[in-house]
Formats: sequence, C-alpha cells, structure tokens
Amino acid sequence: MAQQVNITDLDLPSLQQVKSQLEEELNHLTQSYSKLKAVQGRFTDCAESVNSLKQEKSEGKLSNVSKVIVDIGTGYFVEKSVNDATSFYKDKVEFVKNNLVTLEKTITDKQSTLRAIVNVMQDKLQEQQQKK
Repeated sequence: MAQQVNITDLDLPSLQQVKSQLEEELNHLTQSYSKLKAVQGRFTDCAESVNSLKQEKSEGKLSNVSKVIVDIGTGYFVEKSVNDATSFYKDKVEFVKNNLVTLEKTITDKQSTLRAIVNVMQDKLQEQQQKK
C-alpha cells in the first residue's frame, strides 16, 4: 500500500519532481484517451458497415452477405454472421466507452492533484520571497 504524504510538507525540489512526474502521466493518459477515442470511432464505423450489408442484401446488390470477416485484433480474423458481427462491434464500442469513462476520471483526478501541487509551489515561492 502506498504511503500518503501531505504535499505541503514537501520542499520545492520534491514538489517540482512530483509535478514533472504528474505532467508525464497526464501526457501519457491524454494520448491514450485520444487513441481510445479513435478506436471507438473505428469500431462504430465497422458496426455501421456491417449494418449497411443487411440493407444491401435486401436491395439485391450482393448475392451473399450472411457471413463477414471480422478483425478481432492483433491480426486475427474470424468469420461471423452479420448479426454476430454487429453484436461483436457493439460490445467493443461499449467496452471502449467504459474504459474512456474510467480514463477520463483518472485524468481529472491527476489534473486536480497537479493544480494542488502548483498552488503549494506558488505559496512556498511567495514565502521564500517574503523571507528575503
């Protein structure tokens, strides 16, 4: 279990180190968020494409669209029925959406922590200036 430290007890160099670490984490989390949003968009596009096959079948544009090839990740593909493929992509979109919500909360928490650290650093700098 991590030991909690009151940030007001840290000196300026320690606060600067924590601030830098938080900024790196926030940068990484923000990039991950952007990538997940892009993935969610691709899965949504795939689901819409599979749904459009259902309509094309009824219009007679394709002779057989009962099965489609689905990319299940890391270069693996499986054959699925159109309904199973639609369900697969909807599940993926929901999974990514849930991860985005969790990641968004983590980012917000880290941003709050970063703001608190910056405020403490400013207070300590003001104290140093007043002592001089």
